Amino acid sequence: MSEGLLTIIEKKRNELIELALIKGLSSQAVLTVSQELDSLLNHYENQNEKENQLQK
Repeated sequence: MSEGLLTIIEKKRNELIELALIKGLSSQAVLTVSQELDSLLNHYENQNEKENQLQK
């Protein structure tokens, strides 16, 4: 599942970059996408921690 999540994260990161170039870093749209990316990254990190604990 982490490979699919990595793909989603990469797409969201690209969306953020494109949006920031168009609207500027301080726009509400950029802030929203940035928060979505943060949430995805946190989810990925939590998933990896659980997998690492299961392997021990």
